[in-house]
Amino acid sequence: MPLDAICLSALTSELGEKLTGGRIDKVQQPERDMLLISLRSKGENLRLLISAGTGSARVHLTKASFENPAEPPMFCMLMRKHLVGARIASVSQPEGERMLCIELDSRDELGFETRKKLIAELIGRSSNLILVDAEGRITDCMRRMDFGGDALRRMLPGMIYRMPPAQTKPQILKTNPELRRALIASADRDKPVDKWLLDSFAGLAPLVCRELAYRSGGYEMLPELLDAFCESVNAGEMRPYMLFSDGKPADFSFMKISQYGEAMDCEEQESFSALLDRFYSERDRLEQQRRQPSLSHAMAQLEDELGVPLFEKNGRGVTLTAFGKQFLLCAQRTLGTLDEGVDALQRISRGDRSLECEDYYEPDCPTVRIELDPLKTPQQNAAALFKEYSKMKAAQEHLTKLTAEGEKQLDYLNSVLELLESAESEKDVSDIRRELIATGFIKNKKNVKADKAKAQAPLRFVTDDGLEVLVGRSNIQNDELTTKLGRRTDYWLHTQKIHGSHVILRCEGVEPPERSIEQAAVIAAHYSQGRGGAKIPVDYTMLRFVKKPSGALPGKVIYTDYKTLNVQSDAELVNRLRKGK
Repeated sequence: MPLDAICLSALTSELGEKLTGGRIDKVQQPERDMLLISLRSKGENLRLLISAGTGSARVHLTKASFENPAEPPMFCMLMRKHLVGARIASVSQPEGERMLCIELDSRDELGFETRKKLIAELIGRSSNLILVDAEGRITDCMRRMDFGGDALRRMLPGMIYRMPPAQTKPQILKTNPELRRALIASADRDKPVDKWLLDSFAGLAPLVCRELAYRSGGYEMLPELLDAFCESVNAGEMRPYMLFSDGKPADFSFMKISQYGEAMDCEEQESFSALLDRFYSERDRLEQQRRQPSLSHAMAQLEDELGVPLFEKNGRGVTLTAFGKQFLLCAQRTLGTLDEGVDALQRISRGDRSLECEDYYEPDCPTVRIELDPLKTPQQNAAALFKEYSKMKAAQEHLTKLTAEGEKQLDYLNSVLELLESAESEKDVSDIRRELIATGFIKNKKNVKADKAKAQAPLRFVTDDGLEVLVGRSNIQNDELTTKLGRRTDYWLHTQKIHGSHVILRCEGVEPPERSIEQAAVIAAHYSQGRGGAKIPVDYTMLRFVKKPSGALPGKVIYTDYKTLNVQSDAELVNRLRKGK
C-alpha cells in the first residue's frame, strides 16, 4: 500500500507534464498533515494534494473536496506567503528515493527573482513537507524535529537541508544482470523468494516482491524474470493498477497483480493521480463509515458533557451550530498552543538549566522562566514536568470533588441545625439524632440498644379555610412528606434559598384559596432560618413538580413551575392554626 519509489517515479513523470509552467493561485491546509495547492497550468485549473500523514503519505492531483478550518494554521499562512504567485519550474524525484521535489520560481520580499524548492518526503512515520530556499536552508517544515533521531537531520527553520540517509541495499534498477545473478546464487534457498527480494534490494514494495516471487515460481526462474522486470521499468512501461476485494480498494501498484487469482480484481486506472485519488478517497470514506457509530457516540457524549448542542443534521450530513463553531475556535487555539509548546521544547538542548517561553494562557503572553535539570535530556525534562503537572491536575480534580461533597454536607448540616433550633421537644431531637445516625454523620455507641421509639408524626395545622397543613420535623420526615404522604395535587411550600421544613398544603384535588396559601407560607417561614424576619420569600408549587435527585441527602429536592410569596413571620398566627390548640 505505501507509495514505493518505482510507483513514485511514474507519478513524478506524470505530474511533471501536468504541472511544469503552472502558476500557484491558492494554498490551503484542510488537515494537520495535508497541503492543498490550487494552480493553473496549460489552460487547466488543477489542485495538487500533498499529504505527510502516517499511512497516507502521497502527492497527486485531486478532485476531492475538503473542508478548511475557520482559521488557517501558521504553516499554511507561511506557505501562502512563499508559494502564492510562484511558477513551477520542474517536478523531480531523487533517484531511488521516496521523495518528490517541486522547484519554484518566485520573488523575494525585495522583488528579486529567486528559486525555492518544496520537498515532500514520503517515508512512512517520518514523512514531512519542507520548503527550502535558494541557499538550501529550511524556510519551514510541516513537522519540526530538533531532538531524537538523526542529529544531522534536524528540521528547523534556518538549518541546512540534508537528504535522508541512503539505504545500504542496492537499488534494483541500478544493478546489472551479473550482480543480480551473483546475489541470487548466494541466496539462502530456505528463505522465501519474496522475503529475500525485500531484504536484498531497495525500491521494491512488499506487494511487488510477492508478485515477482509468484511469477518466478522459485529461485531458478528468478534471474530471467528480474532482467525483464528491470528492463520494463527502466523503459517507463508502468501502468496504474488498483486491486479490489469485494468491491473495496485493497492495494495498488505500477504493474498488473496476478498472485491473488480470482480472489481480487485488478483494474487499470486512467492515471497514477486518478489511482491515488480514488484509492485514498474510497479508503477514507469506508473508514469514516466504520468509525461513524463510535464517532456519533463521541459527539453525543461531548454534547452531554458541555450541555449545549454542537452539531445539527443537514440532510445526510451534519453542520456546526453556533456553540459548535465557538468550541471549534477554542479547540484550534488549544492545538495551536500545543504546537507552540512543542516549538519551545525543541529549543531546549541538553545541559540547559532553564527555558524562557511565552505563557499563552495569559492575555499578554508574558515570558516565563522554567527551571530544568541540566543532567536530563529535553525529553526527560518534558516527561518530568508533565508528570508533575499530571499529579497536580489529579490532586486538583480530587480536591474539587471533595470540596463539592463537603459543600453538600455542610448545606445538609445547616438544615439539621435549623431543625434543631425549631425542635419543640426531646422527641423532636431524638428524631433528628436517628436521622444523623442513618446518614452516617454520627455513630451509634457500642453496647447501646437502638432507639426503637417510633418517629413522630408531622406537625399538623388547619387553615382558616379548613385545609390541613403538614410540616416535617426532620429531613427524613421532609422526604416522607414530599415523596410518600403528599398527593400530586397538593401544594408544596419551602422558603427560597433558606433552610427550613417542607410544608404540604392538602388541597383534595381543588384549587386552594389564596388565604390558605398565604397562611401555609407563613408556617413555612416560621419553621425556617428566616423565622422572625419580614418579607421572607416562600416558593410554592404543586407537588407533582417536586423531584428528589437520585443519591441526594435527606431533605434535598428540586422543583419547577413555582411561584413566590413574600410573607412576614407571625408566631401568633402559627400557634392559632396549630391543630389541637
